[in-house]
Amino acid sequence: MCLQVIDTHVHFSNIQSFSKTAKEISYLDYSKAGFEEEFSHADVVYAVAMGLQETCPGSFPDHSAANPMMIDLNHDRPQRLACCPGINPMQLRVDRRKELEQIAAVLSEPWVVGIKIYAGYYPFYVHDPIYSPVYDLAEKFQLPVVIHGGATYARNALLKYSHPLEVDELAVQRPNIKLVIAHLGDPWVMDTAAVCAKDLNVYSDLSGLFVTDSFGLEQVEQNDLLVNQFKKAMVYTDNYSKFLFGSDWPLAPVAPYIRFVQSLVPAQYHQQVFYENALDVFGRLDTLIVKR
Repeated sequence: MCLQVIDTHVHFSNIQSFSKTAKEISYLDYSKAGFEEEFSHADVVYAVAMGLQETCPGSFPDHSAANPMMIDLNHDRPQRLACCPGINPMQLRVDRRKELEQIAAVLSEPWVVGIKIYAGYYPFYVHDPIYSPVYDLAEKFQLPVVIHGGATYARNALLKYSHPLEVDELAVQRPNIKLVIAHLGDPWVMDTAAVCAKDLNVYSDLSGLFVTDSFGLEQVEQNDLLVNQFKKAMVYTDNYSKFLFGSDWPLAPVAPYIRFVQSLVPAQYHQQVFYENALDVFGRLDTLIVKR
């Protein structure tokens, strides 16, 4: 049976560091044409882009970006691409009412399937009151919240805010919101596993575990020390309905990354991790995929 794939974590924003990585590390065509060719070749049914914007090249994480942060790579969204708009808490401190009105207007769009919190990139814990009205909107629109977890892709970020254990407090405060810890919280993968095992409303995506090209992923697969830490986290959680496939494209090529994640997940759970869990967490995807 052909494996159905939904990629729950990609990027499609005009961010200088992403373009540089695509050109110099992952060797990808970071454009609409590149996306459509690569995702069609990999037989990806649909993908979810994390909204992110910078007001000038290299300013990510940009404190000046208006809410909500969307996808703006080519100003022409690919057909099979949904979005989780990003939240800039710095702007919520400037004009909360205006920013929240803008966020709410976007969340009603059918191709918007969640909300993204950039923990670590912005200096707030995920359970900080600054985000409370955003979580109220997530509950109102019945949307999941994806939270950056673990190491960051910017040196001016602060790791203490992106530790996955901080999500536990939010999960207890907001039991009605599905929360997704991005990147398995790497390198704190066992902490992510503990939170996923404890909290019924917490999941994790497997995106961005490595920023590399096809050859680099082949080398990683042969390194038991690296691979086994991810397998251990999933075995500890003992519930493969908690994990979602994501590639973090363009930080890694899609088809080789699919093969890499397949090597981490027992074959009997592939359909769950690569497809079914995404439909469970991102409920609006079901309608979008049917409409294709």
